[in-house]
Amino acid sequence: MPVQACLLKLHGNWKVRFICVYWRNVSRLFGMKTRIFGTVVESGRYKTEKKQDKRPVIYIANHTSWLDIPVMGGVAPGAFVAKEEIKNWPLISTLCKLGRVLFVSRQRQNTKKEQISMQQRLKEDKNLILFPEGTSTNGSHLLPFLSSFFVLAKPLNNKQTDYPIPIIQPVSIVYDHLNMLPVNRRQRVVYSWFGDMELAPHLWQLSQWYSMRCSLIFHDPLYPEDFESRKDLAFATWNIVSNGTAALRQTAPDGEIHKTINFKS
Repeated sequence: MPVQACLLKLHGNWKVRFICVYWRNVSRLFGMKTRIFGTVVESGRYKTEKKQDKRPVIYIANHTSWLDIPVMGGVAPGAFVAKEEIKNWPLISTLCKLGRVLFVSRQRQNTKKEQISMQQRLKEDKNLILFPEGTSTNGSHLLPFLSSFFVLAKPLNNKQTDYPIPIIQPVSIVYDHLNMLPVNRRQRVVYSWFGDMELAPHLWQLSQWYSMRCSLIFHDPLYPEDFESRKDLAFATWNIVSNGTAALRQTAPDGEIHKTINFKS
């Protein structure tokens, strides 16, 4: 944390590069291990059949808990977009500020200003991480993805945008092991933080487990221009993420997941 705090005050990309290291260490403090399937797409490093695509990436994932932030942050090089209330949460707010999280109020009068700040990140060739359900769930199902979260990928007028249109990479997240054993439906609530749950009791409950594991599938990226509307893009992304989380909840062996999910490894 002190290293990251110093880097935030300096110019250059070191603070950006160090963020993944920072989040990985936060995950380790909670005894969290990660299992990754697929390829993490990075801006300027994703090669198509014809050329190397230099567009920024928006990682779209399902949302179960505040744990999604250190887990995703440790493997995906991007800035999170989170609700403004997190600014007032003890400990979590400090971790998020050090992780360069963008806070949004989701109030109409601030929409334009917040959208400009996200566009600026894309201009700087930086990636974003979004949870388009709009809230966290108990981990047993996915809420519909709000199409408003895809406005940067499908703006109303492409000709008037002054930032590169990003690629969308769907990501499925499931917390599937506790103390080295598969998680059942009852135990899933250990990870889940949703509704009106208090943060302190949830942290205490989580601390009782010495070993945890999260599995992630990084699916093939989607190109916004291949979809007619923002709603079509949102639904296609939701469908991919939903199928991925369903496969991960079955606690299938690694090889079987490769067979049941359509993604490049």
